Amino acid sequence: MAEVLSPCGGMQVLEAVLKTGTDAVYVGSSRFSARANAHNFTREELKAAVYECHRCGVKLYQAINTLVTDSELESLADEISYACEIGVDGLIVQDMAVIETVKCCCPDMPVHASTQMSVHSKNGAMLANSLGLCRVVLARELPGSIIKELSSLGFETEVFVHGALCMSVSGQCYMSAVIGGRSANRGMCAQACRLPVSAIKGSERYDLSLKDMSYIERAKELEEMGVSSLKIEGRMKRPEYAAAAANALNAALSGEKPDMKTLEDVFSRGGFTQGYFDHKTGREMFGIRSKENAAASNTAFPKIHELYRTPCKAAAVSFLLYAHNGEELSLTACDEDGVTVTVTGDKAQKALNRPADIAYVTKSLSKLGGTIYELEDIRADLGADTAVSASALNDLRRRACEELDKKRAESNTKLYEFSPYKFDTPTHKRAGKPGIRVFISDISQLDMINESDVELIGIPAEMASAAAAKVSDISKLAVVGDRFTFDEGTQIKRLRQAKALGIERLVCTNIAHIKTGKDLSMKLSGGFGLNITNSVAARAYADMGLDDITLSFELKASQLARISSPVPVNVIAYGRLPLMLTANCPVRQAVGCKSCKGRLFDRTGREFMVKCSKGKGYVEILNSDVLTMSDKISDLAFADSLSLIFTEETPQQASDVIRAFRSGTAAEIKNKTHGLYYRGIK
Repeated sequence: MAEVLSPCGGMQVLEAVLKTGTDAVYVGSSRFSARANAHNFTREELKAAVYECHRCGVKLYQAINTLVTDSELESLADEISYACEIGVDGLIVQDMAVIETVKCCCPDMPVHASTQMSVHSKNGAMLANSLGLCRVVLARELPGSIIKELSSLGFETEVFVHGALCMSVSGQCYMSAVIGGRSANRGMCAQACRLPVSAIKGSERYDLSLKDMSYIERAKELEEMGVSSLKIEGRMKRPEYAAAAANALNAALSGEKPDMKTLEDVFSRGGFTQGYFDHKTGREMFGIRSKENAAASNTAFPKIHELYRTPCKAAAVSFLLYAHNGEELSLTACDEDGVTVTVTGDKAQKALNRPADIAYVTKSLSKLGGTIYELEDIRADLGADTAVSASALNDLRRRACEELDKKRAESNTKLYEFSPYKFDTPTHKRAGKPGIRVFISDISQLDMINESDVELIGIPAEMASAAAAKVSDISKLAVVGDRFTFDEGTQIKRLRQAKALGIERLVCTNIAHIKTGKDLSMKLSGGFGLNITNSVAARAYADMGLDDITLSFELKASQLARISSPVPVNVIAYGRLPLMLTANCPVRQAVGCKSCKGRLFDRTGREFMVKCSKGKGYVEILNSDVLTMSDKISDLAFADSLSLIFTEETPQQASDVIRAFRSGTAAEIKNKTHGLYYRGIK
């Protein structure tokens, strides 16, 4: 049976889902959690949570799934060490630094690829597994056909089946960071997508707000596909929400009809959607939380409280009572897994009236209402003239259950040895002024680019033939991998065609491209989508075969300068920074493709470009302001190369930008910004 995995943002929620019934929970501590605004768990609470889960036979996974800076690497190791010490059942991770730390310090600790790793294709899942990750949390945007394919690869897959949908692919949203300095990749998302944003200028719409998803009614279908774990989103939600979702999911897996009405009442944004699962995106998937939705929650809560008034029965228990006149009372309790304890009491007394019999003993020992146990069997070795008081039996039962709790928790807790490891990341020697790399969106942008001014020209795969015909030095061309794909086979075919033209380099925008590029014997460069924010991750990607890497644009320039890398580093120095990567076009659902102007407008009047992938199934929402560091190149002197990303620039404008960077002068641009290189993020 597929695992029911419940969210826990604090001890109250944990108590609710344990009493309702769940197979596993996932939690965050006060550090390195992608839900930093949840209550999360102190160290004392986390240890207590492990105990409570393990006595109930429930697993506890800890999310350590934020990006980490070099200044936090020591704290990261300490956090992982504590998880090993208390017996956490697995870590959910995003940053390669976490994966490397586990590999070097506690290799037996199970590691799961967080949805923040943006895994959505076969090669991405296989690359994650090759790194030692035993489970992959798949991107929420995937249709059932791809979920089925990825769940047949021989390792565990985890799928979100209920809860909020981010507009952006997880791990690829930078809107909160760029606009407000609160990074989603650091657990501080300000949920800018829930604010008014419109594809129709001047109207108040919510064209970035999706309904919550719910595949609970299709839980059996997912289980039959081979999905290992069915995950409920909601570490920011109340106990009632988590309990109702776990109850409905358990019902669905048992073949019963889940109570979707109560689920919708407790929290929804105008109902639920299964659009991604059915590969039917569009207007039906969008929604906001109305006053009516909020009012329905208040009426639903009392009903849901009944789900967790008493403990869920986690195990069957058998009792064996030994009671003979003049000897110590003894009660042995054994659960269905063979965990056994024995407690003793005062000496049994001679019966003055009626001696104890099995019916009398059963009446007291079967009172298990406040425990996690249900009675399976009672046996008794009773002396012929022995009396046992009800209070003595009740005390034996209570103490036996308490001791069984402790022993069950102990038997279900695996401790992992943590051996401290000092990472040594050598820094390659950089020579001279940073080189210039350009990334084009239109083939005409090549017309006025002097090849001698740039070291690399990045192009989409479908532009390979036209670009190869225009350049004199084809070695400078590099294909940029699609940031998201529903058809990895076609993407690989295009890359193979580009290589046949003589284009040898692939820019990896997600981890899938590392395997794809290696399979095609291509040279590999790391793109910004890999979210590299520390030296350990830089070394890890170099070890995977990347010739160079692009550092995250979310950090300050001073932080980036401190990152050691064994391969050359690149930073984005010009262009409209990507705010969101989404598989659901906000413009198409609002006005249709024929009326598309490629723009969104927020409540302040800012205008955001929407870049279409032309049939590949995703769009990119770009910043309203243009990043340019042409007048601040000295602050990026640590970089080996600077990336200039062109979208709607004319050939002349592209040429002018390159000239500004070569001369170190300010570019003639309206609405320009220095991005986060001086502001940084929380």
